[in-house]
Amino acid sequence: MNQSHALAAIVTLVSLLVYVWMILRIGGARRRTGIDAPAMTGHPELERHLRIQANTVEWLVIYLPSLWLFALYWNDRVAAALGVVWMIGRIVYALGYAADPKKRELGFIIQALATGVLLLGALGRAVYVLMVIGG
Repeated sequence: MNQSHALAAIVTLVSLLVYVWMILRIGGARRRTGIDAPAMTGHPELERHLRIQANTVEWLVIYLPSLWLFALYWNDRVAAALGVVWMIGRIVYALGYAADPKKRELGFIIQALATGVLLLGALGRAVYVLMVIGG
């Protein structure tokens, strides 16, 4: 387990940049709809962008620790590749949801599957290490 985790670090930081992109899109929606902060409702476009951002932060809490634990217990490259899949899923989700809430499903499924592999893979390997190798 003495490997570099540069790829997981890069994917983590780019994932956060994807999240910043989503936050910036809220500002654009506010300008287009004329709804100033602190209002959080009032136009469906703004509300969709706020929901995209909120759902993404909800998933970041699961995704990021899973990404890192997978990289530590399994492999940095595989973790990074799954992180790229997660980002693609979140972007597809964001663009679909912004256009029409009914178009969010594909992106949601992509990112959820990537997160599931990271989460269950890291958990499985950690249990294996504990049980077989002894910690």
